[in-house]
Amino acid sequence: MVCLGNICRSPLAEGILKHKAAQAGLEWYIDSAGTNGYHVGEAPHPLSQKVARLHGVEISKQRARKFVTEDFQRFDKIYAMAEDVVEEMQRIARGKFAEEKTELLMNELNPGKNEEVPDPWYGPEPGYHIVYEMIEKACDKIIEKYTLKNTQD
Repeated sequence: MVCLGNICRSPLAEGILKHKAAQAGLEWYIDSAGTNGYHVGEAPHPLSQKVARLHGVEISKQRARKFVTEDFQRFDKIYAMAEDVVEEMQRIARGKFAEEKTELLMNELNPGKNEEVPDPWYGPEPGYHIVYEMIEKACDKIIEKYTLKNTQD
């Protein structure tokens, strides 16, 4: 899960997907990162933590890290929160960008629409609730997709 700073959207996405994967009995390694590195080592935004906690998801122990080229080797799938994030991932990875592993998160819910998860950083708390709901729906779809795939294999 990748966003700009790794303190609002992607920590929520990491926490939500980890929570749902555990509930589904899936042993996935899920992580998040940011493309700009401004918040490396910081905990998620207090409002991201608050909204997650309200839904029974704990993200307070996460720490922001910077997206690196090696993430394309470490992960089977990389979800970006927005197009500008994908562009930054391409810039960081240069010739090692793996398009086949990269997808906008909301395309899981609405394939091909290239909808973005808005950055709630500059706004009040209600924006964090909207972002949580968007990410949760996409994560539900991911769990559904891969649990169905596993039962068919």
